[in-house]
Order: sequence, then C-alpha cells, then structure tokens
Amino acid sequence: MPSIVSRLKPLTFGLLLLPIILVHQETDAQQRRAPAEASEIRLSFAPVVRRAAPSVVNVYAARVVANRNPFFDDPIFRRFFGAPGGSPSEQLQRSLGSGVIVDSSGLVVTNNHVVEGADQVKISLQDNRELDAEIVLKDARSDLAVLQVKDQRERFAAIEFADSDSLQVGDLVLAIGNPFGVGQTVTQGIVSAVARTQVGISDYQFFIQTDAAINPGNSGGALVDVSGKLVGINTAIFSRSGGSQGIGFAIPANMVRVVVASAKSGGATVRRPWLGARLQGVTPEIAESLDLRRPVGALVASITKSSAAARAGLRIGDLITSIDGQPVEDPNAFEYRFATKMLGGTARLTFMRSGKEMFTDVALETPPAAVHDELVIAARSPFTGVRVANVSPALADELRIDPSVEGVVILDVANGTPAQSVGFQRGDIVLAVNNQAIAKTRDLERVTATPSRAWRVTIRRGSQQMTVMLNG
Repeated sequence: MPSIVSRLKPLTFGLLLLPIILVHQETDAQQRRAPAEASEIRLSFAPVVRRAAPSVVNVYAARVVANRNPFFDDPIFRRFFGAPGGSPSEQLQRSLGSGVIVDSSGLVVTNNHVVEGADQVKISLQDNRELDAEIVLKDARSDLAVLQVKDQRERFAAIEFADSDSLQVGDLVLAIGNPFGVGQTVTQGIVSAVARTQVGISDYQFFIQTDAAINPGNSGGALVDVSGKLVGINTAIFSRSGGSQGIGFAIPANMVRVVVASAKSGGATVRRPWLGARLQGVTPEIAESLDLRRPVGALVASITKSSAAARAGLRIGDLITSIDGQPVEDPNAFEYRFATKMLGGTARLTFMRSGKEMFTDVALETPPAAVHDELVIAARSPFTGVRVANVSPALADELRIDPSVEGVVILDVANGTPAQSVGFQRGDIVLAVNNQAIAKTRDLERVTATPSRAWRVTIRRGSQQMTVMLNG
C-alpha cells in the first residue's frame, strides 16, 4: 500500500482540539544530555502542561452549504412528488481543530485548512468558555490562519515563541491537541528531523518532523519544547492507515511568527521578502559538472530585471549555498529561510561562481506593485469561466511560476464551465490564442470575443510549453 502524506484533517463533528503546551527546555546546547540515572527518567512534564494549557484553544469552524436534491431537476419527479418549497435546503457543516493564543489581545493561530470556507468561527478556552472569533488573515502558502477573538476586553494567556532554528534532532517536544475528538491530549516525543523539504504539503517545504503521536483532529495544535515555548504548529502526518505512525510534521515557529506579525500590522495578506530569481535543485549530474562533493544548494535559473537578486549582482548559474550563515540544502530550504527574514535591511548570501566562493547582500523587500487587471472570460470559447490576471512579480511569487514569462495567468476555473472541461488549471500562463500573442488580460478578452470553430491555444504549465487545437 502506498505511503501517504496528508494534512491533519479537522474532525467533522465532535469536539475540537485543545493543544497544550509545555515548559522547561534548556536552550543552551551544553545542557542537552541523556538521562544519567533512573530517577531522572521518572521526572514529569505535568508542571509544564499546567502552565501552558491556558494558551491552547479549540477552534470550531462552520459553513452553510446548499443541499439540493438532484431529483428535483427532473420535471417528471417534480410532477409526481412536487417541488420543494422555497430555496434549496441548507446544511451546516462543522469541523474542529486546535489553535494557540499568540497575543494577549486574543490573537489565535491555527491551520488554514481548519477554517477554509468557514462562515462562523468560535474558540473554546481551557475553562470551557466559548467565544466568537473572526478570521483576520489566511495564508494558504504556509497553511496558516490567524483569528481574532471578537470580545477584546479580556486579556488572554499568550504563548511565547521559541527560535525553531535552534531545534536539534533528539530534542524533547510535546504535542497538544484533541485527536479523534476524545478530548485534550498531550503526547511526548523527540524531534526526528528538521528542515524536511520534500513533504509536498504547502508552498514552503520546510517542516519539523516528530515522533510524538499526532492524529486527525490535531490540526493547528501546538508543538512545544520543554520550556513551554511554541516551536511549531502541527499540520500533517505520514500514514498508511490514517492514524499516527510516529511521523508527524509541524510548521516551524519562525514561519508562524512572520504570519502573526502580518496580522498584527493589520494586513490581510502576508508580506514577505522577494528575491526575484527562480531557483532549481542540484541533481547528481549538475553536481558532477560543477565539481561538487554532493548535490546541495539552490541554482539560479532565471532572474527578474530590476529585482533584489539582479541588483545584488546574482547571475544565472550561481549556486547559493547559505543565507546569513545558515546552510541551504535545496531551493525549498532557501525559500523558507528567505521568507522568514524580516522586511527591511539585507541578507548575506554565500554562493559559488566558476568554482569560487563569493558573497553578496540582497535587499529584503516586497515584490513591486503591479496592475493585475483581473477579469472573468464570459464570451463563448474554451476559456469561458476562467478568471485571469496579468503576470506580475507578486503573482509569480505567489503562484510559483517563472517571473520572466510574459502573458496572462489563470487564477481560477469555475466549476461546470467549458474551461474546466478543457482542463485549464490555476497557474497556467496563456501565451497565444489563434496565433495572436496574449500579453494582457484585455488581449485575451478581445480574442475570445470573436467566435471561432477552432481554437489554437498555446500555454505554459510549469516548465513545459504546449500548443493544442480545441473545437469551438
């Protein structure tokens, strides 16, 4: 049976997760040691849990969905059984997960997939009180969301952040949540690995792996060190059965900190540094051609004009090996390290060029603002039902597409439309239609407004460019 890596799914019915937190970790590397005698093994984490528990909450998310019976679309069925009165019936879908209070004003961080599509959100405190909350920021790229308790007259117990980059394999950690809705549960384990970059869960592939038992229902729960500080947000498990098999993944606290900072500043989106260069991994063949001992680093594949990378003097073919002294194993590791830098100032990059080690300082700045000119194609064509925008550095960064490509990018494809049946996908770049170059959204709108029996479409998907013939 194939192995599966999946996000921790919020439980659909039942109680939410109560992530707990822990205390007591020696941060000095010299204080890390194995137990010296049996009495040390009998030590308890109970005091840590009691101290941290008030910062952990359950998150209840609900949304209203139409529950229309498809038989009522049949006129014969309607004739004999009658049509339902009023609008289609509605059903309230509920899900639960966990959250962690990160600011005394009632700011709560959880997984984005716990509250995705929610119309109503509540949190439940340790004392069982339920409070209404609103979603103030959602960041699908990191799978994090920030909630705000609506009643801000009260001051809440907020957890303290740890520096997740200081974690080492073998460190003790605690996971807190409500697995399978059984109630608040604390599990203990060690850090099995750091900087996991090939998990495939979100855009930022850089996770803490732990063997602390994590199960469905732990979404958004806390992973804490033994000093009671937050080191990560539990988000996914590796499992063949759907239950814990000792391989869980958490979003590092340093990424959580960036998302929370954006929410505190009043932003509806996360503001992150933008390099302005597309990076690729180093294969064994590339490593051999560059005379590298092993295939590590992030190879510069393209650079956007006037970007931070261009102004720093980077060139295509440069191999980035570290950022501010932290090693870069692959492009995912670089993107995480770069994205968790605070805006303003610079970051020092170490890179290899023609066999020589070099250094440069790159500015930590956001992508330049651009006019996206979004629109939905309504004219009858293979594109009917797509929402498109002009390619810009910001969109290229968000959609993980080559920023040097000019064209129109597809942002969304409506269900049941010709565009969906054709197979267009979010992130596809439309380059030409019927031999006419598509540089802006208005170009696509103009071309599709003219009826045609056949459509010649050229798009770019990932690194591949393809031309297809479609019927009108």
